[in-house]
Amino acid sequence: MLTIRFNRTGKKNRVSYRLVLQEKTKAPGKRHIEILGSHDPHTKTTILKKDRILEWLSKGVQTSDTVHNLLVREGVIEGKKVARKMPRPEPKEEPVVEEEVKEAAEEVVAEAEVAVADTESVEAAEPVAEETV
Repeated sequence: MLTIRFNRTGKKNRVSYRLVLQEKTKAPGKRHIEILGSHDPHTKTTILKKDRILEWLSKGVQTSDTVHNLLVREGVIEGKKVARKMPRPEPKEEPVVEEEVKEAAEEVVAEAEVAVADTESVEAAEPVAEETV
């Protein structure tokens, strides 16, 4: 299946895009069939081959969501923009192992407190005799 989508070009931190016709299964940036335009988001300039885009769309080629919104904004095609929302990540359930680790840690802390209390009571009970030389 063919699709019209963006192909990133340009320098680092100075990106620009080409609108390319490409097989959907190919990675963006790989082999494309035809270049249909370009878009520079920094200067907001867009150059499109309107007749070629309309020809390919009439043949059943699909567009990516972003390209569809760009074509609607530029007036190449009519319709509503497509809402592009990222799905919310589902909260992960805490495994039972963490609860067991917390309980074990609390037990170790309690044992340490008891040991400290025992050593303090032993020191208080036995006075230390100083040796005289």
